[in-house]
Amino acid sequence: MNKLLVVGLVLLFPSLLFGQENRAGRFAAFKSVEISDKRDVTFRVRAPNAKEVRLNCGDIPTAPDSPARSLTLGENGIWEITLPQVAAGSYRYTFSVDSTTIVDPLNDLCSPSNMAMWSLIHVPGSMFSDTKDVPHGAVCAIDYVSSTLNRTRRAHVYLPPGYEKGSDTYPVLYLLHGASDSDASWSTVGRAGTVLDNLIAAGKAKPMLIVMPAGHTGPFSFGGPSNLDEQMKQFQADFIIDLKPHIESRYRISTQRNHRAIAGLSMGGAQTLEIALSQLNEFAYIGVFSSGVFEFRGRGPSTEISKEWLDKHRTALTDAKLKDGLKLFWFATGKEDFLLKTTQETVKTLKEHQFDVTYEETDGGHTWIKWREHYLPEFAQKLFQD
Repeated sequence: MNKLLVVGLVLLFPSLLFGQENRAGRFAAFKSVEISDKRDVTFRVRAPNAKEVRLNCGDIPTAPDSPARSLTLGENGIWEITLPQVAAGSYRYTFSVDSTTIVDPLNDLCSPSNMAMWSLIHVPGSMFSDTKDVPHGAVCAIDYVSSTLNRTRRAHVYLPPGYEKGSDTYPVLYLLHGASDSDASWSTVGRAGTVLDNLIAAGKAKPMLIVMPAGHTGPFSFGGPSNLDEQMKQFQADFIIDLKPHIESRYRISTQRNHRAIAGLSMGGAQTLEIALSQLNEFAYIGVFSSGVFEFRGRGPSTEISKEWLDKHRTALTDAKLKDGLKLFWFATGKEDFLLKTTQETVKTLKEHQFDVTYEETDGGHTWIKWREHYLPEFAQKLFQD
């Protein structure tokens, strides 16, 4: 073939040389993630000198903790694995190349957690979390000064469609993430903004702001309970003293109790309980996903609620007037969730203290599949309807 013709074809059709274009308009030598019509997902990474490559993707149901996660070396030093019929939704993943964890260098979608970065994919077919042809809101990252922690902190905020063009006042949902995650988790792997876009467009949820703060106040690991206990206390103070007043001064949101909700998953569910029960006159809607009262005994949360916790929240537990303004106290946990007994004991205790608790025990475990595709959509549809 004529050299000038080859050069011309490459200039006109760079995909002949570099492969397909990604979201950012760049071209890659091969597709690192490919999703078939049947939702088979193929992952690829180039590591010609590696001896072993594995896929880390705990939330994908068809990727068990077994050699099935090991990639196979093919041509040109490209390792590959295909996971069949992956359920619709968003998933984090990384590659382990000879025991060194790396993100996908050809995927510009990412989802940060507290101390790590993950690559991200979205498998289409979700009723709630697919990007659809509807009016879209916006998710922005904001900074605020925390006098409690003596430093600048970050949060993510979802603004519903039309917010920037109007003057209306909106209700607000404070949405908290779980242990080891970050303020970006609900808007990346959790796709909270997309879920609300779709619900609002369908007339199933009221337009609202969603505030997604950073629930950790420092590095975190699962090595011991004391670190988490202290961080939960610090976060509660930061939320009440700094974050909430900042949001109310910066955005057009109602400060009335019946226009304010708080919810969280796992650690965020425990934080939700601590904040809401300490300020029950501030929140009309409370949501607890895969969680309950966290009180550590040894290396894990206890299912028994202590006298100290009951005494700490005595006012909220016994004041009938505070309960009168509470429109929804909603719990949901999966039957395979390791915090199932914690949830059950918390619900039992709250009902014994005359709280009108709604509890759904679902299928599934402690995964984003439940929080993103089930619990958030269901809870959001119950908010601010009157």
